[in-house]
Amino acid sequence: MMTTANSGHGHVPRTTDERLRHLESQVETLAGAIRALAEGLEQIPSQDAEQGEQAARGARMAHELLLSQGL
Repeated sequence: MMTTANSGHGHVPRTTDERLRHLESQVETLAGAIRALAEGLEQIPSQDAEQGEQAARGARMAHELLLSQGL
């Protein structure tokens, strides 16, 4: 089965196996991004600067993970 959709990395997955591996990789990346966000927001950010920094760090990490995979 062929596809014409670009994967975001310049490589177009052509076989079902390639598409499945690509999808699995994207799901793993999304799970990592969600985990980073959740860890950053474990405690609700308040006036406490350290908690705010932790939330921002989690958001940055999630964003970097998504960008690294072209998502």
